[in-house]
Amino acid sequence: MGEQYENCAGACGMYNTGREMARERLTLSCRSGLTLVTFGNIQMTDITIRPARSEHFAALRAIELAAFETLREAGAVSGTPVANSLEALHQLCREGVLFVAFAPGDIPVGFAGAAITENWLHIAEADVHPNWQRQGIGRRLMHALLSEGKARGLNGASLTTDRDAPFNAPFYASLGFDIVEGNAISPRLKAVLTEEILAGLDPKRRVAMQLLY
Repeated sequence: MGEQYENCAGACGMYNTGREMARERLTLSCRSGLTLVTFGNIQMTDITIRPARSEHFAALRAIELAAFETLREAGAVSGTPVANSLEALHQLCREGVLFVAFAPGDIPVGFAGAAITENWLHIAEADVHPNWQRQGIGRRLMHALLSEGKARGLNGASLTTDRDAPFNAPFYASLGFDIVEGNAISPRLKAVLTEEILAGLDPKRRVAMQLLY
């Protein structure tokens, strides 16, 4: 745990828009929609966190595809890279919360989104482009989401993630999330885990986590 694990790469899986996972198979050529810059001498104070708008969605999908490779290297995912659909991102904006991290020049370098369901903030996706990982951006995005959920008077925050990758479950534990297992898992989270397993994720590595406000 700690700063070295703040990759926050594809930590929570795709946004669930009902029975179907709102995901779309894309090729890595979609990265061309994002200007790939490195952090160089930019300080964290130069990174701004703001609500997403529709014109950012193409860049967010490119970030998600690039971050998929970080998860692949950690053994958390395999197969063809996938990203949230445009409709899924629109739905997060309309019905939940979607924040973007911008580098100078208004370049999106990371994002985090959450749905609001049963008075819980459910973290749907959190990604930072590999060129910008390990700089604390994922932690800032998560703090922004959690603060928004608390301000709305929600019960707490929940997510599902990879148990083993150090920038997944251990990272969220460092933010105050606890693993929930067995009878402590709500029907809502059980349904999310089931959909992830049906989508091909390893059931031995998937875990549900919660944070109470």
